[in-house]
Amino acid sequence: MKVYALVGKSGTGKSFQATYLCGELNIEYIVDDGLLIGGGTVLAGISAKRQQTKIGAVKTALFTEEMHRSAVLEKLEELAPESLLIIGTSDEMVGKIRLRLHLPEFERTIYIEEITTEEERKTAARQRNEQGQHVIPAPALQLKQQFSGYFMDPLRRFMGRTGKLADVSGGGLGRFSAGNGNSSAASAVERTVVRPTYSYLGEYKVSDKVIFDIVNYICWCSGVVSKTAKVSIYKTDSGIQISAGLIMKYSADVIAAVGRIQRRIAEETEMMTAFHVEAVNIEIKGLK
Repeated sequence: MKVYALVGKSGTGKSFQATYLCGELNIEYIVDDGLLIGGGTVLAGISAKRQQTKIGAVKTALFTEEMHRSAVLEKLEELAPESLLIIGTSDEMVGKIRLRLHLPEFERTIYIEEITTEEERKTAARQRNEQGQHVIPAPALQLKQQFSGYFMDPLRRFMGRTGKLADVSGGGLGRFSAGNGNSSAASAVERTVVRPTYSYLGEYKVSDKVIFDIVNYICWCSGVVSKTAKVSIYKTDSGIQISAGLIMKYSADVIAAVGRIQRRIAEETEMMTAFHVEAVNIEIKGLK
């Protein structure tokens, strides 16, 4: 196995540049902040960016918790990758991760200064320091459960009318192209912006009333709901579950109508609040 390291200070755009670097060097998988990522998928691990404190984040990134480390080790053994990139803030950090995951010596260490300009690193620093934004080299869909309720947006949403990626959260494309597409890690063009719990900007909270209003509005707009009898919200470790009792207008396709309402509630709630909606349960209380 060929193991590479990408080293740079916090907030210099390492995670943003990682996908392009993997494409250039045909690297299959990435280890970044406690996650094993490949083929546009989070394969194993826990993100350091979901921890409550910076100390907790560092411990997670270094795989100090045995269950976390074992899960990633097991996945690596199953995959038997030919190449892997470890991302870290120092030579010492990537070295510790390599040892914790029982990986061979580094084939090469790449420093962020080698693949980005000073202006690109300044742009990345502004995104981190002023807005508390962090980038994870994986699609938002893969991270929903880990980051439910956090500030989160896929970087593809920041694309302009020309289709070119805007210069956000990492300072552009750097000196690496997207590669030839053969790399599993490089195939994940989408990245995700998150705001960790330990961000100085504070917690992200949404009042239950906001979700009540979303549910009530969707039911009213459907044209087939006579009354919303009751709405309940249950919070879990990975998101929320919504239950609603509805009095429906008499219709031959009432079951199909309820199915459409369920999907709309889930989609709109996730879009407006960033919460991962695990389930939308609807009970038909009556027909009118």
